[in-house]
Amino acid sequence: MSMDDLEHMGPIDYVLIEWPGRQPNGEIAPIVVDLVESGIIRVLDLAFIAKAEDGSIAGLEISDLGDEGEQLRVFEGASSGLVSDEDIAEAAEALDAGTAAALLVYENRWAAPFAAAVRRSGGQLVANGRIPVQAILAALDAADEAETATAKS
Repeated sequence: MSMDDLEHMGPIDYVLIEWPGRQPNGEIAPIVVDLVESGIIRVLDLAFIAKAEDGSIAGLEISDLGDEGEQLRVFEGASSGLVSDEDIAEAAEALDAGTAAALLVYENRWAAPFAAAVRRSGGQLVANGRIPVQAILAALDAADEAETATAKS
């Protein structure tokens, strides 16, 4: 990848998604493919991990994933070199025994023009984060309960 390519890249994120048992059900692959085809993200790395009941860790191939794997074949061999064996081992530590997981590293292509403009202007990212939907739902429930309690008093 050239320096010019790097200058125009969007932010890079990763997600580690865990499923009980050995594999997902096939719902996610078409959405990831659509995100790539729409130019919203670019898959840089995709690794699958299984953690046995005894805690041992094994890599999974796309062909091991059944229906989900068939749809993900387009990403077979996707590896930028950003994810090391140590990264996969660290990710596996976060998994429960008896689960399978996908580690996806992707570029947010939708944000590339903004990120490039920030870099050209001399700006730099100082902090970022995500608010899980569950946290938003809990906060809304708490606010609703407080409003209800206030209305009753």
